[in-house]
Order: sequence, then C-alpha cells, then structure tokens
Amino acid sequence: MENLGARRWWILAAVVLATLAIGLDGTVLSVALPTLAGDLHATTVQLQWFVASYTLVLAAAVLPGGLLGDRFGRKRMLMIALAVFGLGSLACAYAGTPGAFIAARVVAGVGAAFATPMSLSVLAVVFDERQRPRAVGLWAGATFLALPIGPILGGWLLSHYWWGWVFLVNLPVVLLGVVAVGVWVPESRAAARPGLDPVGVLSSCAGLALLTYGTIQAGQHGWGSPAALAEMAGGLVLLAGFGWYERRLARTDGGRPMVDVGLFRSAAFTWGTVLAALGGFALIGLLFTAPQYFQAVGGADALGSGVRLLPLIGGLVAGAVGADRAVRRLGAKVVAAAGLALMTAGFLAGAGTGPGSGFGYVAGWTAVVGAGLGFSLATASSAALARLSAERAGVGSAVMQTVQKVGAPLGAAVLGSVLNAAYRDRLTLPGVPPAAADAARDSVFAAVRVSGELHSTALRDSARAAFTHGMDVMLLSCAGIAAAGAVLALLFLPGRPADAGRDAGAAGARPSPRGRPEREPQGV
Repeated sequence: MENLGARRWWILAAVVLATLAIGLDGTVLSVALPTLAGDLHATTVQLQWFVASYTLVLAAAVLPGGLLGDRFGRKRMLMIALAVFGLGSLACAYAGTPGAFIAARVVAGVGAAFATPMSLSVLAVVFDERQRPRAVGLWAGATFLALPIGPILGGWLLSHYWWGWVFLVNLPVVLLGVVAVGVWVPESRAAARPGLDPVGVLSSCAGLALLTYGTIQAGQHGWGSPAALAEMAGGLVLLAGFGWYERRLARTDGGRPMVDVGLFRSAAFTWGTVLAALGGFALIGLLFTAPQYFQAVGGADALGSGVRLLPLIGGLVAGAVGADRAVRRLGAKVVAAAGLALMTAGFLAGAGTGPGSGFGYVAGWTAVVGAGLGFSLATASSAALARLSAERAGVGSAVMQTVQKVGAPLGAAVLGSVLNAAYRDRLTLPGVPPAAADAARDSVFAAVRVSGELHSTALRDSARAAFTHGMDVMLLSCAGIAAAGAVLALLFLPGRPADAGRDAGAAGARPSPRGRPEREPQGV
C-alpha cells in the first residue's frame, strides 16, 4: 500500500478547506436574517424555518451519509456532497420566495450532512494514532474558525453588496475544496460493502429529525410545551426502535446493520464520543451567549462581535496543536480530563463577568475555554477514531457527528432556558408600561430597544445587568458540565496506547502486527 508520508498533511488541508466551506454557511446566515426578512417578506415563523430546515436535515442525514461513504467510497461521496452543498448555496442566493429559500436550505443541509462524516472518516483512515490528535484538532479548529469569520465576512458583504453574495461566497471555497479533495485525498471504502438497510435509514432519520425539531421547539416555546415534549418523546421512541432493530439485525445470519453495535463495546469509542459531545455541549452555551453580550451589553455590531470571538478560536487552535504531544507523554485519559478541567476554570472565571468588564478580561477567560476545548476535543475524538477500522470509518464517524449535531440545538435550548430564566428573574421594570414590559422580558435586545423608545436609562442598565447575571448563571452550568466530563474521562476513558490497543481488539478492529488497527486507504 502506498506510503502517504508528508502527503497526509496535504490531505488534511483539503479536508479542512471542505470543512470550512460548510462551517461558514451556518454562521453567515445568522447576520443575514434581518435582511432576508425584508427582501423575501418572510414571517417570523419562516425565518425560524430558514435556520431549522438546515439544522434538521444536518442532524438527520449524517448517519446515512456515513453509510454511503463506506459503501461507495469516501472521497467520491465527499466530492458529491460538496457539489450538492454548492448547488444549495447557489439556490439560496437566487431564491425569490421564503418557500424557495427553505427548499434551497434543505438541499444545502443534505450536502453538509453527507460531507461532515466523510471529512472526519478520511482522517481516521489516513492518520495513525500518534498523528491523529493534531489532525483532528486542526479539523475542529477549521469548524470553529467559521464562527468569527462568518459574522465578519457576512457583516461586511451585507454592508456593501447584495445579500445573495452571502451565499455565493461559498462557491469558490467549495470549488477549491472539490479540487483539493480530488487531487490529494485517496479513495477508501469498506472492503465488505455495508447493506443499505432501508428500515435503519428511515427510522434513524425520522427519530433524529423529530428529536431535533422538538428540541428547537422547546427552545422557542419553553420546556412545558406539549407539542415539543411529544415530538422529543416520539423521536426517542423511534431511535430506541432503531437501536433494537440494528441489534436484532446484527444477530441475524447475513444481516448487515447500518450501525455496528459492536462499536459501543469499545470504551474508547463510547467515551471519546460522549466526552467530545459534552465539551461541545458546554461550548454551545458560550457561543449562544457571547455574541448577545458583545452586542446588547457591549454595544458591538455583528462585525465587532465576530472579532471578539477570535481569542476563543486562538485558544482552541493552540490547545489542539499541543494535544498530540501531550497525549504521547501523558495518555489520552489525563489530557482529555485536563482539557475539560481547563474549560471548567475558564467558565468559572467567565461567571465573574459584569456589565462593565473590559474586553481584556473577557478575552482571557474565553481563550482559556478555547484552549481547554482544543485539548479535550482533539484527544477525545482521536481516541474514538482510533477504534475505527477502515471498514467502519464512515459510519463510526457519522455516529460521533450525529451525537454532536443533535447536541447543538439541545445545548442551545437547555442552556438558553437557564439564561432566560435568570434574566427574567433579575430584570426590574421601573415605571414601564405593560406592553413594553412584556417585550423587554422577551430578550435583552428588545429591552434595550424599548429603553431607547422610552428614554429610560434605568431600564437599559437593568436589562444589561440582568442579562449579564443570566450569562454568569449559564456559565456556571457550563462549568458543571465540563467538570462532570473531566471526572468521566478519569473514570472511563482508556489512557495509554497499550490500553487503547486492547480496547480496539474488544471493539472488533483488526490489529496490525504493531498492535494498531489497520486503516490504510484503498486505491481505486
């Protein structure tokens, strides 16, 4: 088999470029919504669907995307997925009605859902256990780099050009990604092609879509919403049925389940996936809150808000780059736990933020959170990927990504509820008319707007102080989640490579003569 050598890092560059193209799309849309509302005459419900349609498809279609990559070739599916994503972005730019825009977002979501596990599975096949933490960390860095770049780029484009350029800007990045993948990435697929498993595909997609949609609804209408609870319950029932069916199919002679339940016999895969999801879940709270704090409390615009996220990204990249060296010296268990502990410290420092805190203080603790995430995410993800043979890289990566994609709206809904409850509890409304008071309770942005209309500096100061209090309470919750993750890492995540090698055997990976699972790319 071809020795890839230094070419591995060119392959990583191609994968990172593809990942960045997809990551930019979600963050750019956030700053374009007010403009779209006016130009497309979209209602509030339609604006919600502009975001939710993409999120739903992204969460529901990741698992089938991994299956198709294992069956037909991961390079091929990654290139097709990027092309579909590009076509969806093009359709978004020229959509003339809200319905057409939502349909275009669905197409883009399908492309993104198929590309996401393919990019990660390529790394699982190409990089060995020693190099994988750095590769995964840089891949994750590209994902989070889109967070500040999206608002910065989107805000600049909306200030100077037609709103369609917010989506057309994806096309050159997608084109470069397709070319780079075509030139540098080797083809790989499962030697024994997995079955298509239509029952598993339909039940997993329906269950994930219902669970994600119910979570979105809970975030919008409250956790007491009967419809949201019914949708989440229905999604969980379907996913439980999916798990039962896959387990039953695995025990049947000749059965080919979509997800090999043997993956979860590996402590490294199971807990690596869980810990990466926990770290991401806690981070969602910060990403949900920080832009609101920068704009409503600090007075920044969308562009300035993106710039203020750069310390978080810088910390993440620094942590991710240093993770592989730390893992070689200390083992995955210690490094993952240390990263989550560092996140805990950063969140605790953030909980001391006040309305008048300077940017230097905020930049300091967000950089600490980012560094902790870089350590923990790169280590936990690479520990899970190390248990994947080339046979199961696509679906295994898809399982990891599914957990994280469902966790994103769940984290925003849960932690957003914590913030909103603390905000409303602390908000005071001196002499504010009832209608204006109701609006002020909805969000800090509405409260600041109402304070300007009423020329009430007392309401403005109260809203900013109440929001900052809510953010501090939410950051304490994030600290608790990260601390729990650190304890779980120490208790359950395998530590040294020798331990991981034995764990890989339990997971069914084929050991190489050196004790590592074989995962070389297969030439076509």
